[in-house]
Amino acid sequence: MDFDGRDVVVTGGTGALGTTVVSMLLTRGAICHVPYLHESEAERFSHRSHERVRLIDQADLADAAAVERVYRDVKSLWASIHLAGGFAAAPIAETDKKAFMAQIEMNLLTCALCCRAAVIAMTAGGAGGRIVNVAARPALEPRQGGGMTAYAASKAAVAAFTEALAQEVVDRDILVNAIAPGTLDTPGNRAAMPKADFAKWARLDEVAATILFLASPDNRVTRGAIVPVYGRS
Repeated sequence: MDFDGRDVVVTGGTGALGTTVVSMLLTRGAICHVPYLHESEAERFSHRSHERVRLIDQADLADAAAVERVYRDVKSLWASIHLAGGFAAAPIAETDKKAFMAQIEMNLLTCALCCRAAVIAMTAGGAGGRIVNVAARPALEPRQGGGMTAYAASKAAVAAFTEALAQEVVDRDILVNAIAPGTLDTPGNRAAMPKADFAKWARLDEVAATILFLASPDNRVTRGAIVPVYGRS
Protein backbone atom coordinates (compact mmCIF):
# COMPACT_ATOMS: atom_id res chain seq x y z
CA MET A 1 0.00 0.00 0.00
CA ASP A 2 2.35 2.69 -1.31
CA PHE A 3 1.09 6.27 -0.97
CA ASP A 4 4.45 7.89 -1.69
CA GLY A 5 3.85 11.53 -2.65
CA ARG A 6 0.08 11.06 -2.95
CA ASP A 7 -2.29 13.70 -1.59
CA VAL A 8 -4.93 12.31 0.77
CA VAL A 9 -7.70 14.22 2.55
CA VAL A 10 -8.70 12.73 5.91
CA THR A 11 -11.76 14.30 7.52
CA GLY A 12 -12.05 13.52 11.20
CA GLY A 13 -8.30 13.05 11.05
CA THR A 14 -7.69 14.48 14.51
CA GLY A 15 -9.92 11.87 16.20
CA ALA A 16 -8.87 8.50 17.59
CA LEU A 17 -9.37 6.51 14.37
CA GLY A 18 -8.30 9.46 12.22
CA THR A 19 -4.99 9.86 14.03
CA THR A 20 -4.27 6.17 13.47
CA VAL A 21 -5.15 6.44 9.78
CA VAL A 22 -2.98 9.53 9.32
CA SER A 23 -0.08 7.85 11.13
CA MET A 24 -0.24 4.84 8.83
CA LEU A 25 -0.54 7.04 5.75
CA LEU A 26 2.51 9.07 6.77
CA THR A 27 4.62 5.93 7.18
CA ARG A 28 3.69 5.08 3.60
CA GLY A 29 4.71 8.45 2.20
CA ALA A 30 1.35 10.21 1.89
CA ILE A 31 0.76 13.96 2.09
CA CYS A 32 -2.18 14.31 4.49
CA HIS A 33 -4.67 17.17 4.40
CA VAL A 34 -6.59 17.24 7.69
CA PRO A 35 -9.48 19.68 8.19
CA TYR A 36 -10.63 20.57 11.69
CA LEU A 37 -13.24 22.85 13.22
CA HIS A 38 -12.09 23.56 16.77
CA GLU A 39 -8.59 24.68 17.78
CA SER A 40 -8.51 22.08 20.55
CA GLU A 41 -8.55 19.38 17.86
CA ALA A 42 -5.35 20.72 16.31
CA GLU A 43 -3.69 21.19 19.69
CA ARG A 44 -4.10 17.55 20.67
CA PHE A 45 -3.25 16.17 17.21
CA SER A 46 0.03 14.31 17.52
CA HIS A 47 1.03 14.84 13.87
CA ARG A 48 0.38 18.58 13.74
CA SER A 49 4.06 19.43 13.17
CA HIS A 50 4.80 16.75 10.58
CA GLU A 51 6.19 18.15 7.34
CA ARG A 52 3.67 16.19 5.25
CA VAL A 53 0.61 17.19 7.25
CA ARG A 54 -1.48 20.18 6.19
CA LEU A 55 -3.97 21.21 8.85
CA ILE A 56 -6.94 23.20 7.57
CA ASP A 57 -8.71 25.30 10.19
CA GLN A 58 -12.31 26.50 10.48
CA ALA A 59 -13.49 23.65 8.25
CA ASP A 60 -17.20 23.17 8.84
CA LEU A 61 -17.81 20.14 6.65
CA ALA A 62 -21.55 20.78 6.60
CA ASP A 63 -20.87 24.05 4.78
CA ALA A 64 -20.34 23.74 1.03
CA ALA A 65 -18.02 26.75 0.77
CA ALA A 66 -15.83 25.47 3.61
CA VAL A 67 -15.59 22.04 1.99
CA GLU A 68 -14.61 23.58 -1.34
CA ARG A 69 -11.83 25.48 0.45
CA VAL A 70 -10.50 22.24 1.93
CA TYR A 71 -10.12 20.62 -1.48
CA ARG A 72 -9.22 23.71 -3.51
CA ASP A 73 -5.55 23.77 -2.57
CA VAL A 74 -4.88 20.03 -2.80
CA LYS A 75 -2.33 19.70 -5.56
CA SER A 76 -3.31 16.32 -6.97
CA LEU A 77 -5.92 14.47 -4.95
CA TRP A 78 -5.56 10.70 -4.89
CA ALA A 79 -7.78 9.64 -1.97
CA SER A 80 -10.45 11.17 0.22
CA ILE A 81 -11.23 9.41 3.51
CA HIS A 82 -14.32 10.64 5.35
CA LEU A 83 -14.20 9.78 9.05
CA ALA A 84 -15.97 12.89 10.34
CA GLY A 85 -19.41 12.35 11.83
CA GLY A 86 -21.34 12.23 15.05
CA PHE A 87 -23.30 9.87 17.28
CA ALA A 88 -26.40 10.46 19.36
CA ALA A 89 -28.63 7.88 21.02
CA ALA A 90 -32.20 8.63 22.01
CA PRO A 91 -35.61 6.98 21.64
CA ILE A 92 -37.72 8.38 18.84
CA ALA A 93 -40.13 10.05 21.28
CA GLU A 94 -37.23 12.17 22.48
CA THR A 95 -35.82 12.87 19.02
CA ASP A 96 -37.26 16.09 17.66
CA LYS A 97 -36.68 17.49 14.19
CA LYS A 98 -33.58 19.41 15.26
CA ALA A 99 -31.96 16.33 16.78
CA PHE A 100 -32.85 14.15 13.79
CA MET A 101 -31.51 16.64 11.26
CA ALA A 102 -28.33 17.07 13.30
CA GLN A 103 -27.51 13.41 12.70
CA ILE A 104 -28.32 13.73 8.99
CA GLU A 105 -26.09 16.80 8.75
CA MET A 106 -23.15 15.37 10.71
CA ASN A 107 -23.14 11.99 8.98
CA LEU A 108 -24.78 12.16 5.56
CA LEU A 109 -24.40 15.78 4.49
CA THR A 110 -20.72 16.06 5.43
CA CYS A 111 -20.03 12.83 3.57
CA ALA A 112 -21.93 13.95 0.48
CA LEU A 113 -20.29 17.37 0.30
CA CYS A 114 -16.81 15.90 0.71
CA CYS A 115 -17.51 13.21 -1.90
CA ARG A 116 -18.71 15.88 -4.31
CA ALA A 117 -15.57 17.95 -3.85
CA ALA A 118 -13.36 14.87 -4.12
CA VAL A 119 -15.00 13.68 -7.34
CA ILE A 120 -14.58 17.13 -8.89
CA ALA A 121 -10.91 17.24 -7.91
CA MET A 122 -10.18 13.69 -9.06
CA THR A 123 -11.98 14.20 -12.36
CA ALA A 124 -10.00 17.37 -13.01
CA GLY A 125 -6.76 15.50 -12.26
CA GLY A 126 -7.67 12.75 -14.71
CA ALA A 127 -5.86 9.99 -12.81
CA GLY A 128 -8.80 8.57 -10.90
CA GLY A 129 -8.71 8.04 -7.17
CA ARG A 130 -10.25 6.39 -4.14
CA ILE A 131 -12.99 7.46 -1.72
CA VAL A 132 -13.70 5.79 1.61
CA ASN A 133 -16.77 6.65 3.71
CA VAL A 134 -17.87 5.48 7.13
CA ALA A 135 -21.27 3.85 7.63
CA ALA A 136 -21.95 1.83 10.80
CA ARG A 137 -23.11 -1.61 11.85
CA PRO A 138 -26.76 -0.47 12.13
CA ALA A 139 -26.57 0.54 8.46
CA LEU A 140 -26.19 -3.16 7.62
CA GLU A 141 -28.18 -4.48 10.58
CA PRO A 142 -30.94 -1.89 11.15
CA ARG A 143 -32.47 -3.76 14.08
CA GLN A 144 -29.36 -2.84 16.04
CA GLY A 145 -30.42 0.78 15.65
CA GLY A 146 -33.15 0.66 18.26
CA GLY A 147 -32.75 3.59 20.63
CA MET A 148 -30.63 5.42 18.06
CA THR A 149 -32.93 5.62 15.07
CA ALA A 150 -31.67 8.98 13.78
CA TYR A 151 -28.08 7.76 13.83
CA ALA A 152 -29.00 4.43 12.21
CA ALA A 153 -30.97 6.17 9.46
CA SER A 154 -28.16 8.63 8.73
CA LYS A 155 -25.59 5.86 8.47
CA ALA A 156 -27.88 3.71 6.32
CA ALA A 157 -28.14 6.71 4.02
CA VAL A 158 -24.34 6.91 3.89
CA ALA A 159 -24.24 3.27 2.83
CA ALA A 160 -26.81 3.77 0.07
CA PHE A 161 -25.07 6.96 -1.07
CA THR A 162 -21.75 5.09 -1.26
CA GLU A 163 -23.17 2.31 -3.42
CA ALA A 164 -24.88 4.75 -5.77
CA LEU A 165 -21.82 6.98 -6.11
CA ALA A 166 -19.58 3.99 -6.74
CA GLN A 167 -21.64 3.14 -9.80
CA GLU A 168 -21.75 6.76 -10.96
CA VAL A 169 -18.00 7.38 -11.04
CA VAL A 170 -16.44 4.00 -11.82
CA ASP A 171 -15.82 4.99 -15.45
CA ARG A 172 -13.55 7.77 -14.14
CA ASP A 173 -11.43 5.18 -12.32
CA ILE A 174 -12.72 6.46 -8.98
CA LEU A 175 -13.49 3.57 -6.64
CA VAL A 176 -15.86 4.38 -3.78
CA ASN A 177 -16.35 2.17 -0.72
CA ALA A 178 -17.27 2.43 2.94
CA ILE A 179 -16.51 0.64 6.16
CA ALA A 180 -19.19 -0.24 8.70
CA PRO A 181 -17.68 -0.30 12.19
CA GLY A 182 -19.11 -1.92 15.25
CA THR A 183 -17.75 -0.66 18.56
CA LEU A 184 -14.18 0.59 18.19
CA ASP A 185 -11.60 0.12 20.91
CA THR A 186 -11.02 3.78 21.76
CA PRO A 187 -10.28 5.47 25.10
CA GLY A 188 -13.66 7.19 24.90
CA ASN A 189 -15.57 3.95 24.41
CA ARG A 190 -13.65 2.26 27.22
CA ALA A 191 -14.54 5.10 29.56
CA ALA A 192 -18.20 4.99 28.51
CA MET A 193 -18.48 1.19 28.81
CA PRO A 194 -15.96 0.15 31.47
CA LYS A 195 -17.51 -3.30 32.03
CA ALA A 196 -17.43 -4.34 28.37
CA ASP A 197 -15.12 -6.99 26.98
CA PHE A 198 -12.65 -4.74 25.18
CA ALA A 199 -10.96 -7.69 23.51
CA LYS A 200 -14.02 -8.17 21.31
CA TRP A 201 -13.93 -4.64 19.93
CA ALA A 202 -12.23 -3.77 16.66
CA ARG A 203 -8.75 -2.33 17.18
CA LEU A 204 -7.99 1.03 15.59
CA ASP A 205 -4.92 -0.19 13.71
CA GLU A 206 -6.87 -3.09 12.21
CA VAL A 207 -9.71 -0.85 11.06
CA ALA A 208 -7.22 1.69 9.73
CA ALA A 209 -5.50 -1.05 7.70
CA THR A 210 -8.82 -1.86 6.02
CA ILE A 211 -9.34 1.81 5.21
CA LEU A 212 -5.84 2.14 3.79
CA PHE A 213 -6.31 -0.82 1.48
CA LEU A 214 -9.58 0.54 0.11
CA ALA A 215 -7.90 3.93 -0.42
CA SER A 216 -4.73 2.54 -1.94
CA PRO A 217 -3.61 1.96 -5.53
CA ASP A 218 -3.52 -1.74 -4.62
CA ASN A 219 -7.31 -1.71 -4.59
CA ARG A 220 -8.10 -2.14 -8.25
CA VAL A 221 -11.45 -3.93 -8.19
CA THR A 222 -13.39 -3.26 -4.99
CA ARG A 223 -16.11 -0.64 -5.32
CA GLY A 224 -19.55 -0.11 -3.84
CA ALA A 225 -18.67 -2.28 -0.84
CA ILE A 226 -19.81 -1.61 2.71
CA VAL A 227 -17.14 -3.55 4.57
CA PRO A 228 -18.00 -4.76 8.09
CA VAL A 229 -15.26 -4.07 10.62
CA TYR A 230 -16.85 -5.53 13.74
CA GLY A 231 -13.95 -7.27 15.43
CA ARG A 232 -15.43 -10.14 17.49
CA SER A 233 -18.35 -8.16 18.83
